[in-house]
Amino acid sequence: MHLNTSTTIKAESSIDNAFASHFAKSMFLTVSAIVLLSFIATRMFTHVDLNLYGYMVGTIVFIGGFFYRFIAWGERPPTKLFIKKGLKLLFRKSTAKTSVDHLAIYNFIWNRGFYRWIQHILIGWGCVLACLVTFPLVFGWMYFTMDENGLYTIVLMGMNLMEVKADGIIAWFSYNALNISATMVIAGVCMALYRRLKNMQARAEQKFIYDFLPLYLLLFISITGLLLTFQNVFLHGWMQPQMSLIHQFSVIVTLIYLPFGKLAHIPFRPMSVLAKNYREHYSAQAMKECKVCGDEFVSVEQSSDVVQVLGVNDIEFNMEDGFNLAELCLPCRRKYRISRFSGFATHQVKVKEANQNAKG
Repeated sequence: MHLNTSTTIKAESSIDNAFASHFAKSMFLTVSAIVLLSFIATRMFTHVDLNLYGYMVGTIVFIGGFFYRFIAWGERPPTKLFIKKGLKLLFRKSTAKTSVDHLAIYNFIWNRGFYRWIQHILIGWGCVLACLVTFPLVFGWMYFTMDENGLYTIVLMGMNLMEVKADGIIAWFSYNALNISATMVIAGVCMALYRRLKNMQARAEQKFIYDFLPLYLLLFISITGLLLTFQNVFLHGWMQPQMSLIHQFSVIVTLIYLPFGKLAHIPFRPMSVLAKNYREHYSAQAMKECKVCGDEFVSVEQSSDVVQVLGVNDIEFNMEDGFNLAELCLPCRRKYRISRFSGFATHQVKVKEANQNAKG
């Protein structure tokens, strides 16, 4: 057993030494996997749609940007700690429910209001549907062939999945899946823009590049995508090649921008499941009591981890009163900071903040 473990560690070490960085290794392995899957799915590259080449390049650049951003974030001491512990708790019984709440039905948004929930459902699932259709087509993992009998054959990963009638319901949804997703995104983006223009708090906090630009990009992609269908059906293909290039360019720009803007939270969202597992598991074991008011505010494990991470970064918050600042709940922490400037022990005043349990 010990020999096998040592062999595994040496193998992993030799693989790591073959690359200049985690980023280089991640990119190499991912691109290699994509090429291998495409080789299998397209039956040795005999079914490659060169019209989708631009989308393929944009997707590869997006993957590179995502890995760069994720690795830079994941190597931070606090992030590295919770990811490591969160992965160990991945097979908890509650993981499935947490995944559905956070990644499927957006239950955490529901608590902020029905309007924002509908808005996120439309944008989120509209984008997911578009990706589920687009990426398999771009890399050749799925495509369609048509025999003389008038039936479409859906080919998935190089295998004939099923035959469908050209005028059947399955074919109709296949043709219009991107139109449906575009309609969902347009509705959700319009709701988001309306809220940002009418809500006073949102107007005070938002910035064009960070808050509005991602919405405009999604809106532009969706509208140009619908225009392609409109031109094909009603205008008999008039100026469709030009619109196809405009649409493709907008998708590529958005994919390149995505890892570095507000939309980066979309591919990062699964990490919230790890964070929820971390909080729930260790909170069930033992809770930390605030050194001033005695209220339980985080788990003992999380409090210890915070102190440990601060130590890794050579940041010490050990106070003269005999406790670490991380051992105070947020209200007492704020009042303690005030006491350091005012000279009055405000943190010892037994009066709770009026809004300390406010939600929103």
